[in-house]
Parts: sequence; C-alpha cells; structure tokens
Amino acid sequence: MIRNPWRHNEPLDHAELARLLPAPADPRLAADRQDLLEEYLMSEIHQPDHAPAGPAAPTASPARRPLRRAVLFATAVAAAAALAVVVSVGGSPGANTVAAPELVKAPVVQIEEGSAVQLASTVREIAAAATARTTPQPGPGQYIYIKSRVSFMSTRHNVDTGESTTWVQPLHDREVWKSPDGTKGWLDEPGYQDKGGITLDNNEPRKQSTYKWLAAQPNDPDALLKSVYATVSGDRDHDQQAFKEIGSVIREQLVPSALAASLYEAAGRIPGVVVVEHAQDASGRDGIALARLDPQTGERSEWIFDRETHQYLGSRGVQVREFDGVKPGTVVERTTIVTRAIVDAKNQRPGAGQATV
Repeated sequence: MIRNPWRHNEPLDHAELARLLPAPADPRLAADRQDLLEEYLMSEIHQPDHAPAGPAAPTASPARRPLRRAVLFATAVAAAAALAVVVSVGGSPGANTVAAPELVKAPVVQIEEGSAVQLASTVREIAAAATARTTPQPGPGQYIYIKSRVSFMSTRHNVDTGESTTWVQPLHDREVWKSPDGTKGWLDEPGYQDKGGITLDNNEPRKQSTYKWLAAQPNDPDALLKSVYATVSGDRDHDQQAFKEIGSVIREQLVPSALAASLYEAAGRIPGVVVVEHAQDASGRDGIALARLDPQTGERSEWIFDRETHQYLGSRGVQVREFDGVKPGTVVERTTIVTRAIVDAKNQRPGAGQATV
C-alpha cells in the first residue's frame, strides 16, 4: 500500500491530541510511542489510503514507508525536540469527513544557492518593516484569524524497484481561529478535515504558543534566541529546530510588531541562515527569502518576503540534496498568507470594519 505522510506542523498539547485522535487499533501503541504524538495529526487520520492520481501504479505492491516528520511547536521561545513518528491509520472515514482531493506531482524548481553576504542588511530591512507596521491587538472574547493557502508533501515509494515519486496536496485553503489565551480555537481545512472544521479548544494550552504570552515578551533578540535554544533537544540539528520554531510562529500566529522584528533579528543570528534572492510562495509571488538547510534531511526551509515592502508572504520547503527518495529541486511544502485579522467570534470571517494585518 501507499502511505500519504502529510508534512504538517500543528501546535497541540497531549490532552488535546488524546481527545481528538481515535482509539488505535490493536496492537495499541506503546506508552513511549504515544508520547511522540506531540503533533496535530487530524490531517492524517481522516485520509483513506489510496493511490494518487497520475501514471498507473507499478504492478509490484509499494511498501508503506515510515512517516518522517519534525514535531515543532508554534512558539517564539520554546522549540520541542524533533521526533520521527510512525503512524498507521486504517478504517473508513467518518460521516462528516470529506474525501481529500487527489494528489498531484510535486513542483520541481531550479535550486538557487543561498548566501550570507547580504544577511545582516536583509534582516535589518525586514525587521525595520515589521516595526513600522501597526499590529491590531485582540480584545476579550475576540479571535485571531489566519487564512492561508497550503500544500504539503506525500511520497510514494516502490520497494521492489527503488523508485519514488513525490506527490503533494493540491493548493487549498486553511483557516485558523485562535483566542488570545489559546484556550479556544477552530480549524477549517476543506477536504483535509471534517466537514465544517474541527475544534482546537484546550483548557490547558502551552502558554508559549499563545498571543497573550508572546505579547508579554521583551523585544530582545538575544533573549528570545537564548530561550529557544534552552528548550530544543534530541539528536536533530538544534540550529535547524530553532529556525523552524520561529518560522512556525510567524506563519500562523499574530505577533506584535516589535516582537516580530526581534524574532527576525534572532533568526538572522542562527548559524547557517542565508539569503535566497528569488523564492516563490504558494501564490507564485517572487520574493527574497531567509532560509536554512536542514543538514539531516537536505531540505531548505525558506521564509519569503516581499522584495519592496519586506512583508512576510509565505514559506517554501525545497529539497536541496536527495534524501529518502526525494529528488533535489522538489518543492515539498508551499504556503502563502491570505489574511490575518481580528474577529469577534470563532468561525467568523473578517468583514468591513474589522482589523486586518
């Protein structure tokens, strides 16, 4: 059979995962394996195992491959250990589940070499632009709303021939609502979650992932970076964990302007960070990127900014060297920010008179 290992970084706690995940089939996961499920896996558990659209499948049965996934929590000052998780999901979709669209072949781009020569000046420009922007503050009972368009990777591997084909989700909308204190939330990702969306409510959220906590942090790049490194662990590259951690915050959270500037400055001080002069977000907009190559997987994570305004546009993951059957130049992840806003209720979309970023 074929595994569809969606690359997805979703910040949830143990309690929320225990409530949302279905009971595993026997044999049950061992306790230590269950502890690895720190990442939000709803986009996995609702996917039926099926071959993606495209060329006819080879006659030999492809083997299920292990899911390789970095578990990264969305917080500016805490990075969890990256963990390799193996998940096997079966059974029929629930009544409210919408069948996911067929996968498409992953885009392939020419790899542009990054450089640290303009890193300091580029970071200064991005940080200055962030400071100059006005960020609305959510009030009591309000929600942070973020709409993006995303595509994540799945790899199809034939164990008999050794051939791999990299497939991705079609670009699709993803909408998230978060209360400032993190206790209330909603996720709507048509085709990849239950119809109408799923709750992200959590009575005991990790404080570091909330707007309320971020807004209280000092605007000191060195202090922020020190906090990140104090919490990373495991065998994976700690510098890459720190870079990915900051990236998860700027992608799907509302960060106060001054703190955003400090986060960019902190990221620029991580060893191995470079500038890529040309990178495209999921909408095809060309921008300049802050990027870092994961030395273990060969994937380069890119944060893409408008070349003139230096506003954050989205992110991209590009395979720079072959790893686990994924060829160099393969775009394994694409995102673009459509809207950030403050709304008055969960599931409400921004309208006239509501603050947007």
